[in-house]
Amino acid sequence: MAKMPETTFADLSLADKTAVKKSSIEARRFSDVSTCSFSSTCFTGSSDEEDVSPKDNHQRNSAGGTDFCVKSISKSAFGRREIEIAESEMPGIMTLRKRAKDEKPLKGANIVGCTHVNAQSAVLIETLVQLGATVRWAACNIYSTQNAVAAALAEAGIPIFAWRGETEEEFWWCLDRAIHSDGWQPNLILDDGGDATHLMLKKYPDYFKAIRGIVEESVTGVHRLYMLSKGGKLTVPAINVNDSVTKNKFDTFYTCRDSILDSLKRTTDIMFGGKQVVICGYGDVGKGCAQSLKGQGCIVYVTEVDPICALQAAMDGFRVVRLNEVIKTVDVVVTATGNKNVITRDHMNRMKNGCILCNMGHSCSEIDVNGLHTPELTWERVRSQVDHIRWPDGRMIILLAEGRLVNLSCSTISSFVVSVASSTQALALIELFSAPGRYKSDVYLLPKKMDEYVASLHLATFDAHLTELTDEQSKFMGLNKAGPFKANYYRY
Repeated sequence: MAKMPETTFADLSLADKTAVKKSSIEARRFSDVSTCSFSSTCFTGSSDEEDVSPKDNHQRNSAGGTDFCVKSISKSAFGRREIEIAESEMPGIMTLRKRAKDEKPLKGANIVGCTHVNAQSAVLIETLVQLGATVRWAACNIYSTQNAVAAALAEAGIPIFAWRGETEEEFWWCLDRAIHSDGWQPNLILDDGGDATHLMLKKYPDYFKAIRGIVEESVTGVHRLYMLSKGGKLTVPAINVNDSVTKNKFDTFYTCRDSILDSLKRTTDIMFGGKQVVICGYGDVGKGCAQSLKGQGCIVYVTEVDPICALQAAMDGFRVVRLNEVIKTVDVVVTATGNKNVITRDHMNRMKNGCILCNMGHSCSEIDVNGLHTPELTWERVRSQVDHIRWPDGRMIILLAEGRLVNLSCSTISSFVVSVASSTQALALIELFSAPGRYKSDVYLLPKKMDEYVASLHLATFDAHLTELTDEQSKFMGLNKAGPFKANYYRY
């Protein structure tokens, strides 16, 4: 085949030269944004390798404010774009913001938040502010913060204390700064894991007495609340949004179904077809992970303690096994139980060479990572949040995110399904703040009517049209035509 003649810049027309220059400028701009992305928010970047703690870097936003601690306030513009992109994919929370911002149902609410700090949670935070609340915020996970988004919140004047790669000591320092500020006292808690509730109860008991209510969205945090209630230490009402239908059946299931693949692919470049995978736990997280991996051609095993969940797994086509039966042969191990020491050092001693180990449960307790910090094992950081751990005989396993929540540490999550959960959280906060005295010191579920309202906020995106009951049908079923349409005991 004849070689095509080369064209030089001098041979181009004036219009073509202009186009080339413009393209070059755009390429450099994209390069700048890409660099910003990897240093600030990308989940396989190297931001966690920097040594200087933001605690030692005193910064100001453009208004001169200093009540925040983030990685770099200079990345705020990039973070603002991330938030705007998320807003376009979060119709429910944006509709709620639009409908309620004039009424200001949270005027007078002082909310301390401890959640993941990413573009999606930023949309919720700014919605709470527009609904009248003042907020102070920290991250619930040391690896899930998007630095540029935290910077954008700080630039907007929101007291935010979070950066990707905090140490344990820095984590508690950030949370303490969010809770305690001269001239400000919280009256609501929005928690993800129970750490804000724990610290306030332990260190600031006088603050805790003034709390109107707690909204908790994780299995771990809800378990802690029920333990406090059982021990008579829960002196304020709390709403368990983790078990609200619109959180559990949507955010939990669909987010995990999407993000488990993204997490594994970004960190390990794994080819899924034919791989043997064991999912520990078949709740909504486990169901989402198992369904997704099966769809990619994986051979999926499930471990379970609950006979009902085990029967569901079996009838969904999965082999239900004990971990010891498959631990030597599987290629990937995913924990999704919320329990402690599901994967022990003994299990890891028997894993095959190259086995990938990760956690999709909230807590970092499911994998006995401390058991891997022994002299005979060698740790090698090969990527951000990816460690190769080698045994003396040369065998190696791949640990992701040091056993912490892998999808938010190593991946991205769907803004749309987070909109469902965020709307639920916002309504729960409004409910607790606007109805003092309605709830006793106990743990409650969000009323069914609110769950249905949250779902309705998202239907327009799909051009979905609800059927309306006739008067005869409504009477026959014993239902109000406006809902709720299911009893509280109904399982979707």
